[in-house]
Amino acid sequence: MTIKPEEFAKSGFNFALFFANTAFDGIERLAVLNLSASRSVFEAYVSNLNALLGVKDIQSLVELQKGIAAPSIEKGVEYSRNVIAIATDAKEKIAKEVESHVADTNAKVTNLVEKALASAPAGSEVAVAAVKTAIKSANEAMDGLNKVAKQAAEVAEASVSAATEASIKATTAAAPKAAAKKAA
Repeated sequence: MTIKPEEFAKSGFNFALFFANTAFDGIERLAVLNLSASRSVFEAYVSNLNALLGVKDIQSLVELQKGIAAPSIEKGVEYSRNVIAIATDAKEKIAKEVESHVADTNAKVTNLVEKALASAPAGSEVAVAAVKTAIKSANEAMDGLNKVAKQAAEVAEASVSAATEASIKATTAAAPKAAAKKAA
C-alpha cells in the first residue's frame, strides 16, 4: 500500500474542512445562544425596572430584590452550562476526528515502514527490530498522552460543574440575607 500525494492532500483537505465546519457550527450555536440570552436579559431588565417603579415601601423593595436575584443567577448559570455544552460538543467531535485521522496516518506510515524494512539487506535484523520497537513505543506514548488528556478534560469539566453548583447554592442562600440586611 503506497500513499499517493493526491490521497494525502485530499485527506488533509477533508480534515481541514471537517474542522472548519465543526468550528462554524459551534460559533453559530454560540451566536444563537448569545442572541437569546441578550433578549432574555433585556426583557428581564424592562420587567424589573417596571417592578421597581411600582415599589411603595422598603419591605416591597426587599421582597422585589429577593425575587429578582435568584432568577438572574439561575439564568447566568444556565447560560454558562450551555456555553460549556457547546464547547464540549465541538471538542469531542474534533477529538474523534483527530484520533481517527492520526490512527489512519499511523497505519499508513507503519505499513510503509514495514515494506521498507522487509526489503532491508540481510544482517540488518537488529536495526529493523530497533525501528519496529521505536514505532511501537511512539504509538504507546501517543495513546498514553491521549488518555491523560481525556482524563484531564473530564476532571476539569467535573470541577467546573461542582464549582457552578456550589456558587448557585451560596448565592441563592446569600441573596435573601443581603436583601434583609439592606432593609434593616
